[in-house]
Amino acid sequence: MATNSILLRKTLDKRLFWATAFLFPAVIFIGFAKSYYLKTIFDPRPLANANVHIHGLVMSFWVLLFAVQIILIRTKNVKTHMRFGMIGVGLAVAVVVSGLYTIYDSLIIRGQQIIGMNPHSFVIIPFTSLMVFIILFSAAILYRKSPTEHKSLMFLTAVNFLPFGFSRIEIVPEEYQIPWAFGGPILFGIAAFVWFTVKTKKLNKVFAAGLLLIIISVPLRVALMESSIWLNAVALIAP
Repeated sequence: MATNSILLRKTLDKRLFWATAFLFPAVIFIGFAKSYYLKTIFDPRPLANANVHIHGLVMSFWVLLFAVQIILIRTKNVKTHMRFGMIGVGLAVAVVVSGLYTIYDSLIIRGQQIIGMNPHSFVIIPFTSLMVFIILFSAAILYRKSPTEHKSLMFLTAVNFLPFGFSRIEIVPEEYQIPWAFGGPILFGIAAFVWFTVKTKKLNKVFAAGLLLIIISVPLRVALMESSIWLNAVALIAP
């Protein structure tokens, strides 16, 4: 029975992570095609500044590394996966640093309007995603010797970033853009968690905690984004 359970878990892992290795890059590419990857086709105007391009490259490398790491594990190249993991730590730092500066530059300095919202209010959306990413990725490093927990946490880092791709896939009216952007990835995360739990008949507490963190962070942003506490905090760093 124990052997069957292990084999089932490995099969489920394989299916889930192969799906994520395809879905994550596909959603990011489709979402950012018009504004970044294929921008010269849709809009010949240059990017706002070099920082936008730097952040775009950093995130692109992160998404590609995520997919490559899954492929390496699935093809049993564990040693190469571990070496690339060290590169991943440095790249994760670059994701956070470039992300924070892009938020500051686009929303606070340039005051870029996004779906008609106050830029200072909107800051909380990408900022919180970066904070959640830091928590999930740090936990994944701590659990690096526990494959099931490590893979679950890395899967959730992808779920955490999927809203940025979803929000740019224009298939819903603007007023439903945020619910669509976060609802789709969260439903994907919940479905993966429920499916894995039912099939293995075992609760992965680390997976559950990470997923709960992502879910709770959404209404928390909505509750705080127009609050005087948040707006005053942003005003302190505004030029």
